[in-house]
Amino acid sequence: MATKKVTITLDESLVAALASAAEEEGIPLSRLVAGAAERELRLRAGRAVVKEWQAENSAFTPEELADARAEMADADAEYLSTTGASAA
Repeated sequence: MATKKVTITLDESLVAALASAAEEEGIPLSRLVAGAAERELRLRAGRAVVKEWQAENSAFTPEELADARAEMADADAEYLSTTGASAA
């Protein structure tokens, strides 16, 4: 994958916290920041799909939202039990 060096401006305390998190994970700071940016883009894409679906089919009911949250919680619990990770 091609990479491009960019310059961004962040609050010093945020940079320190990110650098500490990257060090704890044993990864470069740039990889940590890139991962966060990728997650943001995936979330935006997901929200756009949901918005489009709701525009065509009506808003989700409270029951549908509760069911979806329960499914996500179950999936998270299953993933965390297989990876040994803990919920943040």
